[in-house]
Amino acid sequence: MFKIDAIHLREINLPLAHPFETSFGLTTGRRILLVELESDGLTAWGECVAGEHPYFSDEMIDTAWIITESELAPRLLDAELEGGGSCPEIFRQVRGHRMAKAALENAVWDLEAQSERVPLAQLLGGTRTVIACGVSIGIQPSIEQLMDNIATELAAGYQRIKLKCKPGWDTRVFEAVRARWPEITLSCDANSAYRMRDFDHIASWDQFDLLMIEQPLWYDDFYFHSMLQKRLETDLCLDESIRNRRDALAAIDMESCRIINIKVGRVGGFSEAIAVHNAAAERGIPVWCGGMLETGIGRAHNIALSSLSNFSLPGDVSSSSRYWSQDIIEPEVTVNKKGEIVVPTSTGSGYNIHRERIEALTVRRQTLRAKARVLA
Repeated sequence: MFKIDAIHLREINLPLAHPFETSFGLTTGRRILLVELESDGLTAWGECVAGEHPYFSDEMIDTAWIITESELAPRLLDAELEGGGSCPEIFRQVRGHRMAKAALENAVWDLEAQSERVPLAQLLGGTRTVIACGVSIGIQPSIEQLMDNIATELAAGYQRIKLKCKPGWDTRVFEAVRARWPEITLSCDANSAYRMRDFDHIASWDQFDLLMIEQPLWYDDFYFHSMLQKRLETDLCLDESIRNRRDALAAIDMESCRIINIKVGRVGGFSEAIAVHNAAAERGIPVWCGGMLETGIGRAHNIALSSLSNFSLPGDVSSSSRYWSQDIIEPEVTVNKKGEIVVPTSTGSGYNIHRERIEALTVRRQTLRAKARVLA
């Protein structure tokens, strides 16, 4: 058993190395909530992946800050912890706010790994020594620029190319890419940009031999995705719709998808991510790890999660340099020429925090401390 002595909240502002566009809009920089936990001389970090606006989910950095400061952090400071798996029960009374919960819970798992002197991946139950990596390429100003970006990523060794798409940026793009690279592993991600009127249009994408079509319809839907999957040869993948293990089971039973994207922040932390992974594995549904424009702190946690056995498809856990001119961890995350990341074997997450850089990027902070303990 252990207790948290202090929780430090920080907002950092970090510009992206390159703009990233999805059906939600264009992102050029990130406001990011980081949490740092102190416990008996150890420190561990977590990252809240909520965006600047409630577009991907109903969370955003400002709501995450408020709920962490006023509700989640005080509960964690008052608790006796057996480990990261204790957090869902500690936070149970607070409904929703999964990304805020995940930032704290994942840091607790890292603390537990440090206290037991084991790699975080091992503590989570991971068995992979390397993870396969793909890239997500945003909507580009032109098809020519897109082709140049794809060529760069393929030359870097990435095993899967995922194209962000939306109405008006889909079929002609897939045609151009397949004409140049007929054999590459290719998928697309619509981030809920399509509706029932688009069923025939989406069904025409079967011709492009896509690995998957990710979340084409409403962000909270299973039923209409099930209808669409029956029209398709291509596998549907659900992302935003899967908030927990129950959602995964419902989607699988309804045949709403044949692949699941697990984002640890979206489902509320490692505990629920493992539960979703296990439910999918028991039913023969492959999973992969999606990205949320994380810094190296969140990226390190994604690497550890991706070491679990059913993460059998290349995920979006790519190198730090694809997103940041300088990351906030040392060493930065790198991908080898085979399109793989080596899972760290050192204690904890396997990466060190670049404190000076974090301090330089910090625009607000708050510290909460445990109440003084009364000795009997």
